[in-house]
Amino acid sequence: MHPGHVTTPFGRRPMTLALVKGQFEVAQSKQSAPVEKWKVFRDVCEARERLGLQDRALAVLDALLTFYPDNLLDAEQGLVVFPSNNQLSVRAHGITGTTLRRHLAALVDAGLIQRRDSPNGKRYAHRNRDGRIEQAYGFDLAPLVARAVEFASLAQEVAAERIHLRRVKEALTVCRRDVRKLITAAMEEGAAGDWHAVEAVYVTILAGLPRYPLRAQIEATLDEMELLREEVLNRLEMQLKNEKTDGNDNQNERHIQNSKSESIYELEPSSRHEQGERPRLETDTLRLPQAEGRTKPDRIKTFPLGMVLRACPQIKDYGPAGEISHWRELMAAAVVVRSTLGVSPSAYQEACDAMGPENAAVAVACILERSNFINSAGGYLRDLTRRTERDEFSLGPMLIALLRANGEGLRQVS
Repeated sequence: MHPGHVTTPFGRRPMTLALVKGQFEVAQSKQSAPVEKWKVFRDVCEARERLGLQDRALAVLDALLTFYPDNLLDAEQGLVVFPSNNQLSVRAHGITGTTLRRHLAALVDAGLIQRRDSPNGKRYAHRNRDGRIEQAYGFDLAPLVARAVEFASLAQEVAAERIHLRRVKEALTVCRRDVRKLITAAMEEGAAGDWHAVEAVYVTILAGLPRYPLRAQIEATLDEMELLREEVLNRLEMQLKNEKTDGNDNQNERHIQNSKSESIYELEPSSRHEQGERPRLETDTLRLPQAEGRTKPDRIKTFPLGMVLRACPQIKDYGPAGEISHWRELMAAAVVVRSTLGVSPSAYQEACDAMGPENAAVAVACILERSNFINSAGGYLRDLTRRTERDEFSLGPMLIALLRANGEGLRQVS
């Protein structure tokens, strides 16, 4: 049994099993060393949201601690303080009686103090002939000693979260500024492409951010904004490279043949290479679709694999054991999916030539995700390929739309 560990409140205040549990935990606590009361108070203030406390409750706790004479809370010296409500109200900056009682109850419910009520509900102490307190009735500060380590840990976590939130906000501000200015520059200088559509995506992303967002909402918006920034930079980089290539072509015209040494794509779906093998192709097996006298621009940069899998989760069903952990597995899965969707090998090869194998696999994953709304997957992919060759299409807005449609937004490690 635990004699003396549990006391019940006076009057109409009810006793609950949660209060019983709290008193048992304090009595059985291994923390017995004295703790600095104002350090514990600072930790509680830092973690007040985790503890469900308001600022007024902290003011009441501060007032209670002022009635403890020593700077160290020592269980051996007794931890019960017994001020009257009037005294507490004065030290709590004139808080009213009703508000005082409500916040005292909040401190008890949060497990920061315990009531030690006298038989008549008054707060007082019995002293011996030497003036030392033998028995006191009031508020017991023992939970602050028992949970001091817990409060310190909570305070550190809250401080770390606050720093992380500030850095996420800073990153979003910088990313948002970059995208806005890049779009403006592209519009003002007449860059090729539908920049009004890109601007609409930018506005849509910001419209989804509430006025007082949570950390998860800010991170989700940053995720999408970074994807859009990458998309904008990809478009501008493609255009600059095209302009440079056009300038070089005026001096040196030539016909380029595809002499890649590695590819995971073959012209027949039954080939073992469609399952992720890397065959060696003879020179001149495939030719890049391009105008005579024009070299093909470098391929578009790929997007983060984790982002693609969040936007297109169905593609994972075609990976090994229902999972995809790297790009090789995604490209192998896309070969299987293109056959399932009825996309011809030639249409897929053209997409690989125009977009690059990684982005072609992403395009197939996007088509799979929206297959219920697409009548002809092969025709749709050929249309995307033609638009890519004309620098009129990129995957960024499509991935962002799928992320929103799937309700995804939290940052995850790919």
